[in-house]
Amino acid sequence: MQPRGVRSPVDGAAAGPYPPRMSRAFVKEDDDAGDELPERPVSPHPNLVTPEGLAAIEAEIARLGEALSDARRRDDALAIAALGRDLRYFQRRRASAELMAPPVDRNTVQFGATVTILRDDGRRQTYRIVGEDEADPKHGTISHVAPLAIALLGRQVGDEITVAGHDAEIVAIA
Repeated sequence: MQPRGVRSPVDGAAAGPYPPRMSRAFVKEDDDAGDELPERPVSPHPNLVTPEGLAAIEAEIARLGEALSDARRRDDALAIAALGRDLRYFQRRRASAELMAPPVDRNTVQFGATVTILRDDGRRQTYRIVGEDEADPKHGTISHVAPLAIALLGRQVGDEITVAGHDAEIVAIA
């Protein structure tokens, strides 16, 4: 015997943990509709890049172009869709890239600068401020639109910043 209000998968009578029976109108019949992937969103911020960032974008375009050709030879529809989407993204990023020269003034934090901060918990961290597509905080690079980078830009050694409720002092700019 079943508890009251619990529907069995057979009778479907009472509300309960089993989903209601679904109308055939909601069943996907066109298997090809899943091949279209949404485009990768492009940031609304200026696409500032370091020379290394621009080279990485160009290398990714070349890699994706080769992989797309290979996927077409194999007639792999899913790979074609994914690689085509990624290739279009990086082509747009290449077209909008604004190459920034390395900073010459090491007295002020600028795009491309490497900044060392001393956090209020005693951690010493060093980051290079780079473009969005080349940012990788685990490897010491942060995007110029990241909250930490925004707090650092235009500052000098000895200045204090507050990000996410934590204080830090700029101890070096390279």
